[in-house]
Amino acid sequence: MNDIKRLYETWLDNASDKDVRDELIRIRNDEDRIEDAFYRDLEFGTGGLRGIIGAGTNRMNIYTVAKASQGLADYINGTFVHNKRIAIAYDSRIKSDIFARVAAEVFAANGIIAMIYKELMPTPCLSFAVRELKCSAGIVITASHNPAKYNGYKVYGADGCQITTEAADKILKCINSVDIFCDVKREEFEVALCTGLIEYIPDVIYDRFINEVKGQSLLYGEEINKDIAIIYSPLNGTGLKPVTRALLESGYTNITVVKEQELPDGRFPTCPFPNPEMPEALSLGIKYAKEINANLVLATDPDCDRVGAAVKNENGDYVLVSGNEMGVLLFDYICNKRISNGTMPDSPVLVKTIVTTDMGEQIADSYGVKTINVLTGFKFIGEQIGFLEEKGLEDSYIFGFEESYGYLSGTYVRDKDAVNGALLICEMFAFYATKGISLLDKLNELYQKYGYRLNSLRSYAFEGSSGFEKMRQIMDRLRKGIEQVGEYKVERVIDYSLGIDELPRSNVIMLILNNGCTIVIRPSGTEPKLKIYISVKSNKKESLKSTDRALFDSMKKQLVFE
Repeated sequence: MNDIKRLYETWLDNASDKDVRDELIRIRNDEDRIEDAFYRDLEFGTGGLRGIIGAGTNRMNIYTVAKASQGLADYINGTFVHNKRIAIAYDSRIKSDIFARVAAEVFAANGIIAMIYKELMPTPCLSFAVRELKCSAGIVITASHNPAKYNGYKVYGADGCQITTEAADKILKCINSVDIFCDVKREEFEVALCTGLIEYIPDVIYDRFINEVKGQSLLYGEEINKDIAIIYSPLNGTGLKPVTRALLESGYTNITVVKEQELPDGRFPTCPFPNPEMPEALSLGIKYAKEINANLVLATDPDCDRVGAAVKNENGDYVLVSGNEMGVLLFDYICNKRISNGTMPDSPVLVKTIVTTDMGEQIADSYGVKTINVLTGFKFIGEQIGFLEEKGLEDSYIFGFEESYGYLSGTYVRDKDAVNGALLICEMFAFYATKGISLLDKLNELYQKYGYRLNSLRSYAFEGSSGFEKMRQIMDRLRKGIEQVGEYKVERVIDYSLGIDELPRSNVIMLILNNGCTIVIRPSGTEPKLKIYISVKSNKKESLKSTDRALFDSMKKQLVFE
């Protein structure tokens, strides 16, 4: 605690930012809050930084953002000779615009041209800009779908993909060599604008992005009824302009935007958890849908890289479609349309994560598509697109998806794209509706063909230093061996920290049970949470929920994480 106290005093002596100073003074006599704010540096990895906004080394503030930017600048200057440019985007979160400007000032002071969007933009627009502007790297200030108290700092490589392990380790080494108050260089934003070290990204880049999204349509002049009633919510994030523009320009004009969640607002006043994976995030949209009898409800998260949906069933109720379900629906639609249009490549490829439903692989097999399984995180899907590109096989990629509501059907970006996802979902919905088929009917058809699935995710928070230690203990306990989960025998334990199946080492463990079910456990890379993914398969739909609950209850009891 003495070291933490000294660190606190150093910040009190050196921090000039008013918000940071005010908080430091407020917590002066609160040892618990001081410890939580300073017991570690925010962890930097392939997901960049993510943490609670506030004062301290374990918080998102202008100093931790500036330190990370200085480390990244040192990495760029030590790695690249040409194209010393970096693209910057930010979302609607509290202080996102401030953090983006601070980062730009640091890059400019280090001789790196900082190219920043004039207004908030979705994360996929950042990935697109990196490639279009031939930048050495990119950053986006966002905490994705986390609650309002969080913000984050994602880093992208020159390929437009989130950095993977090797680059993250090198950047972290540079960051760790930076003194947060003595070593950071900054050039005033307006001055750097005048000297050309900071530039605004031209509007034409955004226009090209929208055109690429629209180009993902698979209709090829086919007439469908696009007058479907769509309810859309950007959840007070970045999706409003790009999603509505892409839809309107593609002919979907019957769109109603949820008024309370229309404009950017980092407080997320009507949706404390702006995550389209959660039913609460679509509840207001569903209320709108009931009032006007809409066909389809869509919601994108604050940085607009995830999209959730609800559709009306035959009884007039609205049913949420999970990320896995929408993923297999989209993939089957893409395969079907590409074959009928004659646009299926010679060696088509699907890329999905190891925690995403194996039904994707079954559908791929039925269409003659190769499946590549990667670690959790869309950056690994983007990485595979890059590998294909290096071999001259970029066109072989036809779809990538993950269970957490992330989809991408093109290679124009190297991250999940909810603008692309929203347009494809509307097209698929309208295509089937024109033929008198509902999405729920189509999903049931897939289940009857490939077997019923239930894929669930439980997340448990472990706050502070004690929580961090408990997560480590749980993972250690799993590595020592587990023979049984409930009434089912564990046939195989896969420890991805060993580098399995040529995948990078990762703190992930998969249990394969003798009933064909799988359980994956991993600490989140961006939040103080342990995530447990359970995949249940059966020929009988009725048994799925009871099996899922039994497996989870057994895991909870064995690992003692509640």
